[in-house]
Amino acid sequence: NISDSIKEYSGSVSLGLIQAKVKVEKDTSFLDEEFDKLSKKIMEDYTLKELTEIDKISDSRAFYKKIGKEPSRYRVSSEALMRRLLQGKGLYRINTIVDINNLLSLISYYSVGSYDLSRLEGPVEFTIGDEGSTYEGIGKGSINIENLPVLKDQAGYFGSPTSDSKRAMISNDTKEILMCIYSFSSSDNLLNCLDYGKMLLKKFANAEDIEIGII
Repeated sequence: NISDSIKEYSGSVSLGLIQAKVKVEKDTSFLDEEFDKLSKKIMEDYTLKELTEIDKISDSRAFYKKIGKEPSRYRVSSEALMRRLLQGKGLYRINTIVDINNLLSLISYYSVGSYDLSRLEGPVEFTIGDEGSTYEGIGKGSINIENLPVLKDQAGYFGSPTSDSKRAMISNDTKEILMCIYSFSSSDNLLNCLDYGKMLLKKFANAEDIEIGII
């Protein structure tokens, strides 16, 4: 569910969710064509200065400012991915699910996070990080999640539109995932994005028992 603490700042926050059993592979060279095509399009369509004018990114940044988090320091992942491309740094290639996650984010301009369902405990809530809260980020050390929109289960915080924790990260042993599309805009386009994410998972990760939903 989405907490009242988030709803106080905006009534337009939504989550698009995909739960699925998947096969994770480390070699994702079969995704090269998808990445090359998308990277070329982004390079042709945008400059660095134009990134913050994209509606979904602009809406995300506005929400961060409302809750007291500096969006240029704690960038949402969709903006961060596009910045890497436009700066000529390229994208990290990790494994099937992480790469599909990033493809979906780049295509939709939404921030997307993917989590190992076996590492989550009980109900999940989208809320705002408490004062002094931190968690161990993936490849980033300790991350200050105070006043950051975050996902929380019975064991604590584990993911956000900016950077996820190591606790629920996707590994090569992951069998079932929760993929979350974070929307701070109208949810009108979320279903299309979920359908596209479902297609990518079926095509490239042999996904089965797929369930989708919007909160």
